Amino acid sequence: MADQAAAQNPRNADTRARASDTHPASPESTPKEREFRMADLAREAGITVRTLRFYRERKLIPPPRREGRIAWYNEHHLARLRTIAALLERGHTLGGIAELLTAFETGRDVGELLGLPSPLLTPWSEETPVRLTPEELADHFSGEITPANLTTSLALGYLAVDGDEFVHISRRLLDVSTSLIAQGVPLAAVLEAGGRVRAHADALADIFTTLIRTHLVPTLQDLPRATESVENLRPLAKGVVEAELSMAMDRRIRTELESLLTGGATDPEQPAHDEQPAPRED
Repeated sequence: MADQAAAQNPRNADTRARASDTHPASPESTPKEREFRMADLAREAGITVRTLRFYRERKLIPPPRREGRIAWYNEHHLARLRTIAALLERGHTLGGIAELLTAFETGRDVGELLGLPSPLLTPWSEETPVRLTPEELADHFSGEITPANLTTSLALGYLAVDGDEFVHISRRLLDVSTSLIAQGVPLAAVLEAGGRVRAHADALADIFTTLIRTHLVPTLQDLPRATESVENLRPLAKGVVEAELSMAMDRRIRTELESLLTGGATDPEQPAHDEQPAPRED
């Protein structure tokens, strides 16, 4: 009867399976994503266990975490399987998908594999991902690898989990973060600042892409012109942002120095300039 009810309502069956089969995270470890056994992962991804084994043998998904004889898969594996399914629906072969995934993970030009003009897909960032063992990550951020900081780093996309290793999105950002922490800035503050910078950077990217779309290339149907416009904008956009940031820092530093010289930032008893002293009560 239970099997019949599960067949009639697979959503309830999946819910029960996830509740009973998902491996619980140890309270002493850092927060973990949902984990699945092989059969549960195959069901979530809508494929057979045989297909999942085939993908693993072809190295289309990273190795699972092993606990004795049990293999545990996580949300990263599920996302990878859904990506593979979407690419298969678009007509890509498994060999081509393997190349795309390898190119993405190693920072190669995916545009060449897709047959699209290189400047449209070549990363502007020119950043190099860094693979780190948990021990190497701890060495970079000694004493600062807390569950909260790790969760924030994963949410921001600075870190990703690949099997038993971490992948940091950028060598430059990793070096800057390490230097700031060595100078006494807490990792939590570095991550908070990084999130705010990311928001402003996204807004700047919106400005420049709107500029291209509105005034340079009304549609991307003219690929040669779109390619030329994007390529020409690269040094211009970076130059504008660097110049404006440099001038903004000059203005803020000058303001801070003036405030320090006048004592406005050093005397906590001084009322703010826009505050009036409270009237006396006689």
